[in-house]
Amino acid sequence: MVSEAKKRANKKWNDKNRARMTYIRRRSDSKNFILKFATEEDLEKTLEYVNQRKKYLKNS
Repeated sequence: MVSEAKKRANKKWNDKNRARMTYIRRRSDSKNFILKFATEEDLEKTLEYVNQRKKYLKNS
């Protein structure tokens, strides 16, 4: 059971940190997809995307 004060504090933090919440949710979704559902082909494509992103970040 969560107290009303804790619920209000959580809502306040969530409202203030929407971008962080979205980032955490997307990171979790991608990890779960890779670990639980991805096929061999999905993993190969994912590695391509990771390498593309690394190059982009290195050149930024």
